[in-house]
Amino acid sequence: MAIVTTSAKGQVVIPKKERDKLGIKPGTKVIAKAVKDHIEIRPLPDNPVESYCGVFKKGSSLTKALLKERKKELAREEKNRP
Repeated sequence: MAIVTTSAKGQVVIPKKERDKLGIKPGTKVIAKAVKDHIEIRPLPDNPVESYCGVFKKGSSLTKALLKERKKELAREEKNRP
């Protein structure tokens, strides 16, 4: 485990060994997230939308709920047409 020091601006340098493990190169965007008593830094995937697709498989589907609501709206619209 490496110990790093924060700069006056709150910046830290991620040690080379750790960057190499995660494939972090100059220009790589990372996500910094406070989790309880520590900060997690993760590289942002090349395609974030694709990589997070399916993450929320448990529970009801928002897409299905939206489609169901849209069908109701269409039915109301068609009923109110002259």
